[in-house]
Amino acid sequence: MTGFRLADGGGPVIPNFGQPSACLKHNGWFCTDWMSKHWGDTLQPALVQHIELTLIAVGVGFAIAFLLALIGFRWRLFDAPLGGLTDLLYSIPSLALFQLLVPLTGLTVTTVEIALTSYTLFILYRNIVAGLRSVPAEVLESARGMGLTRLQTFFRVELPLAAPAILAGVRIATVATISIATVAAFLIQYGLGAPIFDAIETPDLFKTELIAAGGLAILLALSADGLLAVAQRALTPWNRLR
Repeated sequence: MTGFRLADGGGPVIPNFGQPSACLKHNGWFCTDWMSKHWGDTLQPALVQHIELTLIAVGVGFAIAFLLALIGFRWRLFDAPLGGLTDLLYSIPSLALFQLLVPLTGLTVTTVEIALTSYTLFILYRNIVAGLRSVPAEVLESARGMGLTRLQTFFRVELPLAAPAILAGVRIATVATISIATVAAFLIQYGLGAPIFDAIETPDLFKTELIAAGGLAILLALSADGLLAVAQRALTPWNRLR
C-alpha cells in the first residue's frame, strides 16, 4: 500500500513513508493501526461532513414537505399532483440526478444537497399528509364544539395527533439520506463516501478504509434512528400509552 488520499475535497495521494504493519502489508480486513493513524485526517472529517449533509437535507426537506403537505391536506385537488411530483423526484437514480444538476450548480456541495433534499420529499410529504388525515373526525368535531378556531384546532389537536406519523417519516428520511449521501463522493470528495471510493479505487481494494468508512456510515444511520426513536417516544407519550 503506497499511500492514502485525504478526504479533504480532492487532496493528493500521500505516500506512506513509514514501515507498514504486517496487516497493511497483506491488506488485512481491518488494520487498527491505520484506523488510529488516519482517524483525524480522513475518517473524522468525512464523518462530520456526512452529518452536515444529512442535517441540511432533512431540515430543508422537512420545511418544503411540510408546506406542500399543508397545501395537499387543505386542498385535496393538489394532493395527487404534489404526491406525483415527489414520486418522480424519488424515482430518478441518484447518479443521474447529480449529472442533471451539475450544469446548473456545478461540482459543489449545493448540487449534492439539492439532490438529497429532493429524495426526502417523497417520504416526508406522504407521512405528513397521512398523519394529518388520520385524526378522527369526532375529535375534530369535539374541538369545534369547544369553540376552537381552525388554526387552534390545527396546532392543538391535528398536529399533535399527527406527530407520530410525521416523526416516523423523519426517521425514515434521515436513515435514507445517510445511505444515499455516500454516493455523493462520486461527484465530489465529501462525506463518508469519499474514503469508501478511495478504498475501491486502490489497485487491490484497500479493505480497512472501506470497512471503516462503511461501518461509520452504518453506525451513524443506526445512531440517528435510535436517537429519533427516543425523541419520538418522548414527544408523543399519549401514543406510547395507547
